[in-house]
Amino acid sequence: MRIAINGFGRIGRTILRQVLAMPQETDIQVVLINDIAPLETCAYLFKYDSTFGPYPGEVAQGDAALTVDGRSFPMTHSPDLTRVDLSGVDVLLDCTGIARTSDVASQGLTAGAGKVLISGPSPAAEVTIVLGANEDKLGNARIVSNASCTTNGLAPLVAVLDQIGGIASAHMTTIHCYTNSQPMVDAPRGDLARSRAGALSMVPTTSSATHLIDEILPHLAGRISGAAVRVPTASVSAVDLVVSLARGMSPEAFQTELRGATDQSSVLGWTDQPLVSSDLRTRPESLVIAGPETRMVGDTQVRIFGWYDNEWGFSARMLDVARLMAGR
Repeated sequence: MRIAINGFGRIGRTILRQVLAMPQETDIQVVLINDIAPLETCAYLFKYDSTFGPYPGEVAQGDAALTVDGRSFPMTHSPDLTRVDLSGVDVLLDCTGIARTSDVASQGLTAGAGKVLISGPSPAAEVTIVLGANEDKLGNARIVSNASCTTNGLAPLVAVLDQIGGIASAHMTTIHCYTNSQPMVDAPRGDLARSRAGALSMVPTTSSATHLIDEILPHLAGRISGAAVRVPTASVSAVDLVVSLARGMSPEAFQTELRGATDQSSVLGWTDQPLVSSDLRTRPESLVIAGPETRMVGDTQVRIFGWYDNEWGFSARMLDVARLMAGR
């Protein structure tokens, strides 16, 4: 599978790190990277990462290319992707965060890519796919959204819970690390609370997962609400989900069924250890359920807590969904 990366920010750089960690004979080949930042800046930020640590190998900048461990990745720096030759690219991974209109989202197709996968919610996508929840809806769509990191953690869990006991209603709170959408010092934003310094306070706000879950699992539309609290940590977030089950069951039966379903899932993980957020850094799962934090009240109300590395896990799903798209 030949892929190109448009936008070499947090997700774009993490995707490349994951590809480089694969065996040399991997089916994924990164044939081009496009970013508006200078090559020197891109190379520096790839080598020195405040979250994941320095890249352990050799990083250099060649002739219009980023060279990592002797492997050369051609780089372009065009704000207009239609000016870049993407012929022969199976899937363009658009990691810019700006592909929200059809004219922007379709630039990769115009440039020659077979399909486009957007690293976030986008009204321009033909379909929004979350692995473990609705990948059967992919079809042969050419512009696909990979949803959000929180939705990738929430939707597979909701799908499993709906199979186990049915969902009458639920509320999700994501405890989410700060991101570039928040200022480092108080500065105006559309949301007054998110105008406050992200590294100094816990900030209550909204989550795109609230409406995306209705799109991904439409038979549960209107039953699940959600909110977010941004917290002063740089990586790894959590889903705290309280569910009223449609069918009553004992705590022992629920725990057994949840653990069994998690073991069979390709995107859900489980831990029985008393972990903290930093322990989950670079975990590839969409969500790692914390077994000791599962609680049940009566025979229908249950609380599930799970961790997710909102950059590393989401980037892993970008590659997984790109594989599915390329195979269609």
